[in-house]
Amino acid sequence: MNSWILAAQAATAVTLLLLSVLVVVWGKNYRQIRSRQTLGILVFAVILLIENGFAFYVYSLDPVLSVWFSEQVPNGPWVAMAAFHVLEAVAVAFLTYVTLD
Repeated sequence: MNSWILAAQAATAVTLLLLSVLVVVWGKNYRQIRSRQTLGILVFAVILLIENGFAFYVYSLDPVLSVWFSEQVPNGPWVAMAAFHVLEAVAVAFLTYVTLD
């Protein structure tokens, strides 16, 4: 298996974990505050969580697509996909840090 695939899978898994934390925190905040801004960031986090869950499923668990991605997709696109997933994980990690501080 390609190391770029592993990087994308790991970054997606980390992002899923961090987004789950954010959804819980922002969900509690929305229940207390009832602010439209809090609802907006909660909905954003849920949609991003769904997107990352789908990406993780496709990269790792789907019996057809995960094999296709690991065997048929050349390194060039994987470098780009892994880079974007890593950047997203860093951004969500920073957002989680700021939220929990």
